[in-house]
Amino acid sequence: MGIAYTPKSRGRADRYRVSVNEYKQYHREGYVIVRGLLPAGTIGELYDLAERTRTRADTKVKTGETDPLKEEFAQATRVHMLSRIDAAAERGMLNPLILDVIEALVGPDVYALQSMMFLNPPGRGGQGWHQDACYIKTHPDTLIGAWIALERADEENGCLWVAPGSNHEPIYPPAGFGGGNVHALDSFSDLHEVQNVSHLDDEVNTLSKVVANYPPPIPVVLEPGDVLFFHSHLFHRSYPNKTADRFRRSYVCHYCNARSLVPWDHDGYEGDSGNYRQILARGRTHLPYAEPAFGTEVYLYDGVEGSDSVRMMGMDDGMMMPVVQKKED
Repeated sequence: MGIAYTPKSRGRADRYRVSVNEYKQYHREGYVIVRGLLPAGTIGELYDLAERTRTRADTKVKTGETDPLKEEFAQATRVHMLSRIDAAAERGMLNPLILDVIEALVGPDVYALQSMMFLNPPGRGGQGWHQDACYIKTHPDTLIGAWIALERADEENGCLWVAPGSNHEPIYPPAGFGGGNVHALDSFSDLHEVQNVSHLDDEVNTLSKVVANYPPPIPVVLEPGDVLFFHSHLFHRSYPNKTADRFRRSYVCHYCNARSLVPWDHDGYEGDSGNYRQILARGRTHLPYAEPAFGTEVYLYDGVEGSDSVRMMGMDDGMMMPVVQKKED
């Protein structure tokens, strides 16, 4: 007799419950904004982390790099995987309010995969049109991002821009980009390669030609504590910070359903998947997983396993009727 799975995480008084409209917005448009999701104390801790990261980085070093995105990494205006070396970064990635929303949108079982701290000082930052699942592949394809504003993000200091509804697009494979595929080879008749994905210049980044099929993209203006949840197929980008005296600090994390195979890890992996390096942040999984390195509390499966199973029985009128079978003692 099969065992029914009734997902349920251990309860909390401050749990965020996603509305049906938020769920529909995410799956229809590819994103949803939860205003004021994170309290001031949480944002303050992440802002302090951003400042510690900034003061360690010399953003005035000249590297000679001609690719704008590679230059940003070289200048340390964005830093990956602080969650593996800093307790505050891990707490931010595993924040239960963030995971409440992720659990509802792509769960119920959730891996925490990646963290990125963006500093974006005046005159810097920006990334051209791209789709996140191009970089982090999951099978089934369940990747989702959470973009946490640590200060106001607007058109002047380089907020995110999105093309609503573009989450329904497949992943356009960049020419010469390795790391496997999201879609099965030869499964599409007209899915073409694109050039220079993430490049700031739309004349160079040919994914911009697909974006042009949509209504004009919209800016995502956020205040501290607001969180943008966005689909991994959504076309999105940002522009360099145009201000002279403002940063654009943000903390961006990625997650997926914990039943997905994850042939990826930022720091590399052995074998056919990097699942064993990803933190199980919510629910349960039959796949390998990691535990929080700094002991951050996570709210895993706390349900009751049932012994009933459901099968479909044909009726005389041709309709199907679900029938519960109970396990005999």
